[in-house]
Amino acid sequence: MKLVIGDPAYSTWSLRPWLVLKRCGAVFETEIVRLNRDDTHAALRKYSPSGKAPVLMVEGEVIWDSLAISVWCAEQHPDAKLWPSDAKARWLARSAVCEMHSAFMALRTHMGMGPDHPMIGDARAETPDDPALAADLRRMVELWRDMRGRFGADGPYMFGAWSIADAFFTPVAARMRHFQVDLAAFGDDGTAAAYRDALLNDPLFLEWTAMAQADLNAG
Repeated sequence: MKLVIGDPAYSTWSLRPWLVLKRCGAVFETEIVRLNRDDTHAALRKYSPSGKAPVLMVEGEVIWDSLAISVWCAEQHPDAKLWPSDAKARWLARSAVCEMHSAFMALRTHMGMGPDHPMIGDARAETPDDPALAADLRRMVELWRDMRGRFGADGPYMFGAWSIADAFFTPVAARMRHFQVDLAAFGDDGTAAAYRDALLNDPLFLEWTAMAQADLNAG
């Protein structure tokens, strides 16, 4: 089984299924395809029908898109409990994941991750001043506070125990760190900041950042 990813310092969509695969104990090989190059699309088309990363190659099939890979993991590894066990929490976890997958366009635009904005290391930029971005950040804080308040009693993650939702919001936590976002300015009472820090200090994310740093050092 092989997971084809983009540069680990920049590819937030690659991070998500990598975290999920690691969490469920899957044994897989990782192959990096360089992003932001003239030949990137052609290189990815060798593996992915969409020409985008990530893509999972398993049992003679190709699964593209981070959410599809994560759903596959949940189906194949039910004992990993990648969705919350409580039914209502599970419904809302899936809603949160789908919202992250399809929305927050201003956040993606103004707090993007590229060669100048890696997801590793300390803060390096100021929070952009943009009304649409501010609305996205207020919505993110609202979502995190609501889910943590309702379902987070049993652990530090969004629904207490770690779930696919946390994989999808980990890159957001990295963006917040990089762009020095003061979550209190967007309605946080400390709940969202604590959740952000839990994601940034998760052992698997630290493993990813070590891999990303090694990849950058290797040139």
